[in-house]
Amino acid sequence: MIVRIDGGRLWDAESGQLRETSVAFDDVTGEIVALGQGLRAEKVIELRGEAVFPGFIDMHVHLRDPGLTAKESLETGVQAAAAGGFTQVACMPNTKPPIDSPKLVADLVERAKVIGKTEVHPIACITQGQAGDELADYEALRAAGAVGFSDDGRGVQHGGRMREAFLRLKELGAPAIIHAEDETISGKGVVHPNAARRLGLLGIPIEAEAAMIARDVLLAEQTGAHLHVCHVSTEPSVAVIRWAKARGIRVTAEVTPHHLLLSETAIKRDDANWKVNPPLQSERDREACLEGFLDGTLDIIATDHAPHTPAEKAQSMATAPFGMVGLETAFALLYTYLVLPGTVPLTRIIEGMTSRPARLFGLAGGSIRPGARADFAIVDLQAERTIDGDSFYTKGRNTPFLDWRIAGVIKSTIRAGQVIYEAGEERLS
Repeated sequence: MIVRIDGGRLWDAESGQLRETSVAFDDVTGEIVALGQGLRAEKVIELRGEAVFPGFIDMHVHLRDPGLTAKESLETGVQAAAAGGFTQVACMPNTKPPIDSPKLVADLVERAKVIGKTEVHPIACITQGQAGDELADYEALRAAGAVGFSDDGRGVQHGGRMREAFLRLKELGAPAIIHAEDETISGKGVVHPNAARRLGLLGIPIEAEAAMIARDVLLAEQTGAHLHVCHVSTEPSVAVIRWAKARGIRVTAEVTPHHLLLSETAIKRDDANWKVNPPLQSERDREACLEGFLDGTLDIIATDHAPHTPAEKAQSMATAPFGMVGLETAFALLYTYLVLPGTVPLTRIIEGMTSRPARLFGLAGGSIRPGARADFAIVDLQAERTIDGDSFYTKGRNTPFLDWRIAGVIKSTIRAGQVIYEAGEERLS
């Protein structure tokens, strides 16, 4: 059946504007068939001026499944993603057991299909069990559906082993996705050194991140592999990546909403909802990340959605786990606090959440044009709400953005021509 969306304002990537027109798609093939006025259709979805963006893509989430489902399940994770306007997410492998076997990769892909919400692209381990030693079977994992390889949660500390991984991944044509942290530098730190001094905690020196990025940039240059750097957070890291790109090294990078919006100066007390890895850095680092995102040094937005139980996050920052949730608030936070004040153009946010991740990782979607996959995030940019953890679909409530006022409410999400979220729907579990 041909379905037409009327009354909305469609995102035009070429002009970077929203324009009043209709879009028609085939709900069987899941493809867009036409844009314009007077399009034939058997069914019409009537909007009232809402923005119609390409479905958002998040290349860094923690779905906690298998084995850690008290924090999140696949069902709650993909429903939260759909509620945030995301039609595709890539899930990290630091589960229990870690995603280091083709069976685990295929299981996640198939279970997500059955749930019928957001599409899931597993990222598999670089090393078996994330132990940093024996390399995983990349060929088999790729064949099962892995879109990249990472030991996220910790970096591969052994440089020689990482070089071997780069060589194999270059042959396979798959990205090495790194959590950049030299643990001999970061040690047992939990926050930025300034916050550590205020709160009587252990600090993480900022060079822990940039040092590992520099090592892996050089390895990527020598091997020709694709290096993708997760959640960049410091000025030296941005500088290293900018240098690498100028040199022609195949390096891409992501930045999170929380590293664009928050600095360590906002941490006023020992509250583990503010604990994340890498930590919230200095204001200078935040501004460098913002500049790096604006000029394309940092390619894409990724949430690093990391749910934990309330009991875990009730602990001191010294012992609580790292991480914040972000799927359901990402777009609205960026729109409200970066786009509306004129700090970042809307076009940069949208491309960083749609076309760029699709292109970098070879995914469907990411654009609104005939022949593209019918993935849409339908957003009421005029509507406002207050961030309330009790309204989340994710199991996690761990966010420093509680009670923030935001504009831009996701009204519905469509993936491959099928509605996967409508505002106010019941929780899956």
